[in-house]
Amino acid sequence: MKKIRPKKSLGQHFLQDGNIIRKIADTIPAKINDFIIEIGPGTGMLTAELIKKFKNILAVEVDGRAIEYLQEKFPNLELHHEDILKVSWDDLLPGDHSADIHVVGNLPYNITSQILFAILDHRNRLKSATLMMQKEVAERLIAVPGTKDYGILSVQVQLMSSPEIAFDVSANAFYPRPKVTSSVVVLKFDQPELMCRDKNLKKVVRTAFQQRRKKLSNSLKRFDNLPEGPEFDYDKRAEAWEPAIYEKLTAQMEQDGTLL
Repeated sequence: MKKIRPKKSLGQHFLQDGNIIRKIADTIPAKINDFIIEIGPGTGMLTAELIKKFKNILAVEVDGRAIEYLQEKFPNLELHHEDILKVSWDDLLPGDHSADIHVVGNLPYNITSQILFAILDHRNRLKSATLMMQKEVAERLIAVPGTKDYGILSVQVQLMSSPEIAFDVSANAFYPRPKVTSSVVVLKFDQPELMCRDKNLKKVVRTAFQQRRKKLSNSLKRFDNLPEGPEFDYDKRAEAWEPAIYEKLTAQMEQDGTLL
């Protein structure tokens, strides 16, 4: 079986530490008959461990070389040769809406945020996501108001899931060795349905944080007739508001007709 060399253009860093691989598989909050979607299996090191633990696995891989390698290594594995940012999630998700679905993957650092937002967009069908990412990004997901790491990702991820950093992973666990430490994050999709539409929440939060050093009265001034109320202190900066306040503001703006 021909060895695959990681492609820099795809942001590939192949995980090769067996102990870390087993630890990731053990971290996934899934049962043996649950449905597992693996993003970017690469050479299948984690895939092999998943196959030991779960019966229903689908892998999405963009690299044609890896697809051929995986087909030879795991002839019974369901594979989709597609870019995870372009794939139709309807094609990935099983028709059985009662199935518990879990996403797992070692995410390329350069497209981590985009993949995260795609997963959040389909959270109503998912039970959890266990994802490896740059530690710096992982810390943003769990950041609290008033800190430098708190921002767009923090607000959206915390409103749409319960995020937790499971453990950190040294750069020595990968080939080639990245320049940063990684973290394994578990997102559990156990939050209640939002009071507002996803697209409007994203619009409000992104507008607020685009000028995070300014008062919210300035950064949100593009919206007419901002709702009034004791919880909406527009003299504060974006990083001072709890995620729930952004949800309440967006819901009120929808009710007032400011956002449709």
